[in-house]
Amino acid sequence: MNWLYFIISLMIAYLIGSIPFSFIFGKLRGIDLREHGSGNVGATNALRVLGTKTGIITLLLDMGKGLLAVEIGRMLLGSGIEWQLVLVAVAAIAGHIFTIFLRFKGGKGVATSAGVFIDLLPIPCLLALLLFIIIVSITRYVSLGSITAAFFLFSYMLVVAIRNNFTNLPSLAVVTLVAGFIIIRHKSNIQRLLQGNENKISFKKK
Repeated sequence: MNWLYFIISLMIAYLIGSIPFSFIFGKLRGIDLREHGSGNVGATNALRVLGTKTGIITLLLDMGKGLLAVEIGRMLLGSGIEWQLVLVAVAAIAGHIFTIFLRFKGGKGVATSAGVFIDLLPIPCLLALLLFIIIVSITRYVSLGSITAAFFLFSYMLVVAIRNNFTNLPSLAVVTLVAGFIIIRHKSNIQRLLQGNENKISFKKK
């Protein structure tokens, strides 16, 4: 492995992941998302505060930066789903969650993780996204959809790993790490869901 390319890939992935699109869109309107809604600089709060159109654009861009980071890593490293590329994917997600541009306080990593897994694990990721859409459409709880999708993706990859004698260990490792972190980041949401006072998403124009 070329260590220089690997380090460069990690740095690029982190910086791409760190781009806070929702914060930028808010600032263009004179709004600091950290002071409105949930205070989170993710796509959900952008949708809630800035409107449906901006929220969807933010979601797509956050997914896109995860996908782009992995593709750049793949181009530089010339490898498939191996440990190096897995770490590049983690760097992109970490950039979103701990963005250097906002004093290391970013979003919850769901959209960027989706972009990463669309590239690395397209079929299970699309199934998880479908499950996410169904749950959010029925309940209007984005947090519930995110948690369920993360748990589904982990369960899916665990079953695949068991059936294949854990030959896909890098994939399972990154899914386990990311799914676990997403669920932990939603700790307050889980508490509100159990208490019955979690915020529901609404679609509106702004």
